[in-house]
Amino acid sequence: MNKEILKLAIPNILANLSVPMLSVVDVALMGHLSNESYILSIGFGVMIFNFIYWAFGFLRMGITGMTAQEVGRGDINESYRLLFRGVIIAFVGALLLFAFKDLLLQLSLYLIDSNEGVNRQITTYFDIRIYAAPATLGLYAFIGWFLGKQNATIAMVITIAVNVLNACISYYFVTYLNLETRGVAYGTLIAQYSGFLLAIVLFLIFYRKDIVTAAFQHVFEITAIKKFILVNSDILIRTLCLIFTLSFFKVMSAKEGELIGAANILLLEFITIAAYGIDGFAFAAESISGKYFGAKDKVNFKKAVRLCFYWGFGLGSVYSMAYLLFGRNILEVLTDQTTVVTLALDYIGWLVIFPVLSVVPFVWDGIYIGLTSSKAMRNTMLFATFIIFFPFYYLLANYWGNHGLWLAMILFVLARGISQTLLAKRVVYDKLG
Repeated sequence: MNKEILKLAIPNILANLSVPMLSVVDVALMGHLSNESYILSIGFGVMIFNFIYWAFGFLRMGITGMTAQEVGRGDINESYRLLFRGVIIAFVGALLLFAFKDLLLQLSLYLIDSNEGVNRQITTYFDIRIYAAPATLGLYAFIGWFLGKQNATIAMVITIAVNVLNACISYYFVTYLNLETRGVAYGTLIAQYSGFLLAIVLFLIFYRKDIVTAAFQHVFEITAIKKFILVNSDILIRTLCLIFTLSFFKVMSAKEGELIGAANILLLEFITIAAYGIDGFAFAAESISGKYFGAKDKVNFKKAVRLCFYWGFGLGSVYSMAYLLFGRNILEVLTDQTTVVTLALDYIGWLVIFPVLSVVPFVWDGIYIGLTSSKAMRNTMLFATFIIFFPFYYLLANYWGNHGLWLAMILFVLARGISQTLLAKRVVYDKLG
């Protein structure tokens, strides 16, 4: 069982780590320019697209869980239909984003409420990156499907290729062509379309022979579409809550001043790195729990769940130790502005405890997705966001300032993990029969 989990988790971890590494490169490129406003602008630009694109994260998560269950049941045709439905939704979603892009930008700038210089940089970044929408959303569908098919290696190859290409192009455009924010945006645009084409090529190479005529039938079957929409609407609400919390965190940071805002954006890179690494075991939990649930294999399901938590805590502990020992070194890689580094070090203690605490909600997310227990996942996120995070932020911020903001974030993570654990018997184990 450990071998099976690691076979899924290791490619996911390697692939996932390339995502925050790209964000680190982008922030580092901006962090070594003339002032902290560049860090803020790229931080807010990425935040806007996280909100937009992660809203479609159900394409990745929902397709993974549902495909994994069909693999467990042995229904090849339905697994292909899920991919086709996902790609169709991706392109429809991209068209909607194009139609409302000006409104999305103006609303984002209004909510961020920053200065004119930062807004100008954000607008430049937005106007370029928005045109990556079809490729970005299409990649969500393909990567989710590959993971559901228990093929984490292809997902890893695509993700690493996209992010390495993105980092290289961005570095060249910013460093040698002096394109600043435009360089980072163009790097993302080119890399996303390259990755989408790679996904199509790999799909045709490895799966073309398995596509049968029946797989193209019933793609628009009403019952199946209703199930797809129901599961994914819950995941959408859950994801929007998560993005809203992180976005609120960044906006409130900036309201404390550009130095605090820049420091927190750098520290959020630590969270991103840990989250994507630990998510490797969450992704493995999605695939393996969905497969054993579909096969009605209770013994292996329970064993897989237990081992995913063990491995997750092991990796989380490594991250915590690394941040404790090398926090300053990582910050100095991200920026050469000593005032920002010094300020960020005052809050790095929160980053030391975050990785271990985050293991519980991350792995449960994977298991809930694998079983398509989306309603419970949605409800626990709503509880953590609106009953815990926001009330505690407003209670603590006036007394503890930025420390209060970080404590509210830690309580948010704890609330998710505890509530998911309490619900697990009813929405996970009882479903096994």
